[in-house]
Amino acid sequence: MSTTSPATPSDTRLEQLCTWLSPLGLVQLETRRPASADASFRRYFRLDVVPALRAKLGDTLIAMDAPPERENVPAFIHVQGLLLEAGVTVPAIVAQDVEHGFLLLSDLGTTTYLQRLTVDNAPFMYSDAVDALIKFQLHSEPGKLPEYDRAFIERELKLFPEWFIGKHLGITMNDAQQAQLDGVFEAIIANVLAQQQVFMHRDFHSRNLMFLEQHNPGVLDFQDAVFGPVTYDLASLLRDAYVQWDEEIVLDWVVRYWQRAKQVGLPVNPDIDAFYRDFEFMALQRHLKILGIFCRLNYRDGKANYLGDLPTVSDYVRKTCNRYSVLKPLVRLLDTFEDKAPQVGYTF
Repeated sequence: MSTTSPATPSDTRLEQLCTWLSPLGLVQLETRRPASADASFRRYFRLDVVPALRAKLGDTLIAMDAPPERENVPAFIHVQGLLLEAGVTVPAIVAQDVEHGFLLLSDLGTTTYLQRLTVDNAPFMYSDAVDALIKFQLHSEPGKLPEYDRAFIERELKLFPEWFIGKHLGITMNDAQQAQLDGVFEAIIANVLAQQQVFMHRDFHSRNLMFLEQHNPGVLDFQDAVFGPVTYDLASLLRDAYVQWDEEIVLDWVVRYWQRAKQVGLPVNPDIDAFYRDFEFMALQRHLKILGIFCRLNYRDGKANYLGDLPTVSDYVRKTCNRYSVLKPLVRLLDTFEDKAPQVGYTF
């Protein structure tokens, strides 16, 4: 029996996807079911492979629907190739219709890092993830990916005042508050731009890493990769918005990455204290962006579940800012906003 209902007349994208898949003769369309939730405009469906091809293709394949006016399928294919060349496990592209934004991919399973991580297995799982990250970084070559430059960083940071402070908290900053925030932003940008550059996944975290019994992990959601700061993906992995670890444990993992990166010749800061500062500033930039994105997903896109992760990300922001004098004005701003926040029904 089918696990889904037929496409509704209004779901023309799904109809087009099925029309493309049907003559390929690779999958059983009636077995189509959602494969994952996504923060973008992409959709994924898992389908059973026709019995005669399961020995070759596996039991299931993943169909990706990425509307071309919203999503960059050529970038997905390009980065998938770079990761493959680097020896990282990614979905294989079984079939493609780039013009219409459809891909048929190999299935890396249903177990994300987030679902499997425990205190006991985390050291081993993160060790595998760092191995994959280092492979990708060692493959770095300027010009192969877009640059994560000042304009890029500023666009991301602006999501914080627009969607978190303005839309979520309902607060309009005065000129003095804006100047304080701008000062913190400039300190972050200066640090980030001074870091060495490598290939950067941009979303290298527990929801985009799949646990595999062999060649762990499988890496997903890589189409937005850029050429940027060497600490970014490490910060994404270890200061994860969806799972939080004791700071002493994170420091130990950062040191282990730093040691291995130095051994293989990656361009990390030779001083561990300076490297950890770089890691913290990079994580802060990412967390400020995430606060804005999670609020935008709620208010613009109707995806309210991301609001549940705001406290974890806000906690990261406060702890990091309290450790550096140049960042403390942001904590004072958040304290001020907290006093006003109950008026809009929000508590930090």
